[in-house]
Amino acid sequence: MKKDKVFIIAEAGVNHNGDMRIARELIDVAVKAGADAIKFQSFKAERLLCKTTEKANYQKQTTDKEESQFEMIKKLELSAEDHIGLISYCEEKGITFLSTPFDIESAQSLYDLGLRTFKIPSGEINHYPYLKKIASFGVEIILSTGMSRLEEVEDALKVLEHSGTPRSQIRVLHANTEYPTEMVDVNLRAMNTIAEKCDVRVGYSDHTLGIEVATAAVALGACVIEKHFTLDRSFLGPDHQASLVPKELSDLVQAVRNIELALGISDKVVSKSEAKNLPIARKSIVAKRFIEKGELFSEENLCCKRPGIGINPMKWNDYIGKVANKNYFEDDLIQEI
Repeated sequence: MKKDKVFIIAEAGVNHNGDMRIARELIDVAVKAGADAIKFQSFKAERLLCKTTEKANYQKQTTDKEESQFEMIKKLELSAEDHIGLISYCEEKGITFLSTPFDIESAQSLYDLGLRTFKIPSGEINHYPYLKKIASFGVEIILSTGMSRLEEVEDALKVLEHSGTPRSQIRVLHANTEYPTEMVDVNLRAMNTIAEKCDVRVGYSDHTLGIEVATAAVALGACVIEKHFTLDRSFLGPDHQASLVPKELSDLVQAVRNIELALGISDKVVSKSEAKNLPIARKSIVAKRFIEKGELFSEENLCCKRPGIGINPMKWNDYIGKVANKNYFEDDLIQEI
């Protein structure tokens, strides 16, 4: 992740529905949109959840109501062969492959496959053995913080630090894990609170509908943006309805890049493009009427008009009361005394 460029993660997640043809199509969409990375999810259902675990409310609304969360998750697993194939396809297409591990064994498998950037999901922020394992790799870490308080974020950072990964290699994402997130619950300013209080670089994992909140996060200083996307929001599955469609993903990437350019530098300067307008738009001190040589300059015989190629009007008080050293006709530029 470059320090001077927002790292955009197109979150495919489990929106492949267990179909590698769809997974490859998602990669194609992310590449076309201009995302820096595409991210999937790596897990084994038996290691992720108890078979009695209920579905979240949003999952009940977007998947088969008769199906348990375990059954839903089991269908969305990626095999070792799937991972190898997707990594190879990403390399072919020139996009970074990422995947969020949801258990320790999956994290080790991803590391063995060559991943050197790890995304820790919000639900694992208090998973002490898991945090220790990933930190021991000494790789770049992106930590999501949905459902957590500031002190829990700091606790997780301390575990990661003490286990081998310095804060300089960690990016912390503000997030809300409701799918979709209502605007009133975004609390985007918390992102900068995390940056200030935890001394880390920050980003935003967006689960709202649309792209405006993600672009606002970039304007506030996010260095990483993550956003779910799908081929079709009508697909059956837990995350499709809260995801962008391909055109929206492209719009998001373009908006982020535009905001990046627009942020510019911190110095207030005259840009190259506007410099040519300066003499046209600004004003100079000019003769309001005919002024005879020897007459005193006053508010009755001076005024300010375009163009701005003469005496700067900010010198107005320097000229009031001075003696005209020549005749001036109306609209003549007053000359230096």
